[in-house]
Amino acid sequence: MYTGIVQAMLPVRTTQKQPGLLTFSIDLPPAMQADLTLGASIAINGCCFTVTTIDAANVQFDAIEETLEITNIKHLVPGTEVNVERSAKADAEVGGHILSGHIMASAKVTSLQQKENNLRITFQGEPRWLKYVFDKGFLAVNGCSLTVAEVNQVKTEFSINLIPETLKRTNFSRLRIGDEVNIEIEQQNQVIVDTVERIMEQRYADATNSTD
Repeated sequence: MYTGIVQAMLPVRTTQKQPGLLTFSIDLPPAMQADLTLGASIAINGCCFTVTTIDAANVQFDAIEETLEITNIKHLVPGTEVNVERSAKADAEVGGHILSGHIMASAKVTSLQQKENNLRITFQGEPRWLKYVFDKGFLAVNGCSLTVAEVNQVKTEFSINLIPETLKRTNFSRLRIGDEVNIEIEQQNQVIVDTVERIMEQRYADATNSTD
């Protein structure tokens, strides 16, 4: 479980590609090394990974084929800066919202609107999951818990606004048009929408059968 509060933006140290597998490593700062063990979970750009190797500060992870297909982890190279969050402890303050680290899809940046002390980023979504996204609702983008500023279902786009503090602590300031970000939707929204859709489909089927 994660909270969507990015703890550090860190560069990837090494990457090694094999068929269907990407192994990569990151050097964690001392504050993030406490009680870290093999098998622990760490979110990288919002994607939950298992720690496979610990060598002092250097921590290694494996990304399998499915992860590479649906996330921006496939683009990692040495030096790529990623958002990092260790899994939440039982008594941790939830400053963002509860996340699982299970990415729904990636979305591409379509617009960057820089204003004084504010950056508005617009992304291209997909109808299959954008139906779960609502104005002023929560969304995790690259592992960061954010409020949705606007959703355009017709254009299948959504926008977020970022304050200077968020830009300083995350890799959003590095984004350019065409870059991909990882998306985790708010699970409660998905449950509600899917439940309503099932009920409406059943009612329609029942009404159709009753008129036959």
